[in-house]
Amino acid sequence: MEYPAVAAENVSRKALVKPPGAALKEYFGFSKFLDGQEEVISEIVSGRDGLVVMPTGGGKSLCFQIPALCFPGVTLVISPLIALMKDQVDALQARGIAATVINSTQSWSEQKERLEGMVRGDFKLVYVAPERFRAESFLRALEGVEISLFAIDEAHCLSQWGHDFRPDYMRLGKVLEKIGRPQCVALTATATPVVREDILKVLGLREPFERVSGFSRPNLSLGITGVDKAAQKDERIKAVISAHKTGIIYCATRKKVDLVSETLASWGVKCVSYHGGMGDAERVKAQEVFISKRVDIAVATNAFGMGIDRGDVRFVIHYEVPGSVEAYYQEAGRAGRDGEAAVCELLFNYADTRTQEFFIDGANPSATTVRQIYQYLLNEADGNHEVFRRLEDIAENADVKNGMAVGSALSVLVRGRFIERFDVQGKRMRGTRLLKPETLARDLEIDEEAMEAKDSRDREKLKAMVEMCYARTCRQQWILQYFGEPDAATCGNCDICRDRSAGDFRKPTQVEEMMVKKALAGVARMSNRGRGGWEGRFGKGRIIQMLSGSKSQEIINNRLDQLTTYGILADKTTGYLNGLFRSMAEEGLVITQAGDYPLMTLSEKGEAVMRGKSTFELRWPDEVAKPQGLEEKDFDPQLFAMLKDLRYKIAKKEGVPQYIVFTNKVLEALTKYAPSSVEEGLAIPGIGEGKAQTYLPPFLEMIRTYRAMN
Repeated sequence: MEYPAVAAENVSRKALVKPPGAALKEYFGFSKFLDGQEEVISEIVSGRDGLVVMPTGGGKSLCFQIPALCFPGVTLVISPLIALMKDQVDALQARGIAATVINSTQSWSEQKERLEGMVRGDFKLVYVAPERFRAESFLRALEGVEISLFAIDEAHCLSQWGHDFRPDYMRLGKVLEKIGRPQCVALTATATPVVREDILKVLGLREPFERVSGFSRPNLSLGITGVDKAAQKDERIKAVISAHKTGIIYCATRKKVDLVSETLASWGVKCVSYHGGMGDAERVKAQEVFISKRVDIAVATNAFGMGIDRGDVRFVIHYEVPGSVEAYYQEAGRAGRDGEAAVCELLFNYADTRTQEFFIDGANPSATTVRQIYQYLLNEADGNHEVFRRLEDIAENADVKNGMAVGSALSVLVRGRFIERFDVQGKRMRGTRLLKPETLARDLEIDEEAMEAKDSRDREKLKAMVEMCYARTCRQQWILQYFGEPDAATCGNCDICRDRSAGDFRKPTQVEEMMVKKALAGVARMSNRGRGGWEGRFGKGRIIQMLSGSKSQEIINNRLDQLTTYGILADKTTGYLNGLFRSMAEEGLVITQAGDYPLMTLSEKGEAVMRGKSTFELRWPDEVAKPQGLEEKDFDPQLFAMLKDLRYKIAKKEGVPQYIVFTNKVLEALTKYAPSSVEEGLAIPGIGEGKAQTYLPPFLEMIRTYRAMN
């Protein structure tokens, strides 16, 4: 067995208990690392600080768990959710790995016992909630601990430009200094270039490596459905549940979680609910019920699912528009973690953005609001400069209309060291202690410029989310470009790609015939042949991964990289292969068998084609190429609608189907490239000499008129 190569001169900087490959095999039973893991782990075991961005399902956790098993001391893992920490610790302990957790659910004596165990070297990984570092006693208790690695999971939480900013994460840079600046690695699934830059800056990482894996999730079919009424949302939810069975429905508020849960119950559909109004024990129980597959549907707010290890989630529905593209894609990424096909549908109504605007207002109080709340605390403080009031009481008495703004304002005051918050024993509330009671509200030193910048950035994120909902370009391509991948290809699998014309229906060329035979051979290699015919063992997503030469966890673990058909269609994009398989299914060459999992196999017709005993015709997917010599412009939905109206009128006048005039794909290209002459129009795929003379002129005239007016 070959273990990952780590440069000898780097290994000497930190003695290893065992090689990474040996730890992988011994504790996890894998013989190979996934795409991107080996490079990241090699950098970490060499002793370097780093930032790792790896999509959900890419094996991010293993990137710090393997080095933890190789290092002599303990690895501290900073994690934001109690349920997330528990899931990972339970899984590690089940593999015989010495791991534990320290968080707010434990008494100080329990925490002290675990800290003493860390000093003795009883643990390899200890998961810690970020708020533990507020206590100086906790920091002092770490002084005798050999910390080999400080791993910050969900690192986007420490950037104020991230979609899930948490103030407790902001102090981690200073924490690193206080505990002797151990090696640090920050990890997250979604981070724009701005967020990545902020993470590096806040943590002060030393000459860090930075690894950003591709964000593409080719097995996910992303779709956005416009809805006007709640009844339409219910219809779509019912249809998706009927077709896909297992999934998560995300709602923006607790009230909507309860409403949707009640609706599902009225249909006789079992589900669990999850939101912030529930107690810690209730949320943990709900998460465990879903993970253990006792219930197949969860209705939840956005905190649910972070780190959820359930691979068979076949759908994710967003009941309302999320507040950012980052939040949407992270939540959508909780579907299809097993690599099989999954559906992600957003039910879009522009009116729902008001809820997100309310959240933005609450997360970004004005300096005036902060001073109002501080003045209220000054007025209410007792002789010990302490205030015991619930957030809703503060909101009412301090005349703050948005109750969420109270918690955000208190966070501003905590960061400015004007107050500190503490737990009140025996009550579900926190107290507030004034640290500088002599400071008047008008004299508060608040970074108003930074607060305004964050407010503006949050609104830009929501604006980008809405733009994505209205865009008529490939959903995944749009998202990947948002995350900084400018050359991303179309996915061939989203609602936009499916709506586009799939090309001509015709017999194959020799090259195309051989390509289809290769694809069918791949399906055959991943199926079983019995007396009753072919039986599928894998879904379409896994088959396409194998044919394209993927090194994903599912491919390696199932030894699919050993098949003779592995990588034989690596020259084709995933988007093209998705379209090809959809066409093959339409023509009955492959079939998806009914059951708990969508397993694909050959039909009798498909087997005959594979063996060269039968001919076939397909609607061939287009391999998208950019027209030569034309400049791409912003897609204008109004112009696109006008061109569609013109096509309808011409088709009706001539008595022909609309696609005979121009396909949707051609109309989109005309909108995007806006040719000004017949010669330029001929550069667009789908416009030949005949159509250029017959149909193109009135479209060119409309484009010229529209652009002149705008």
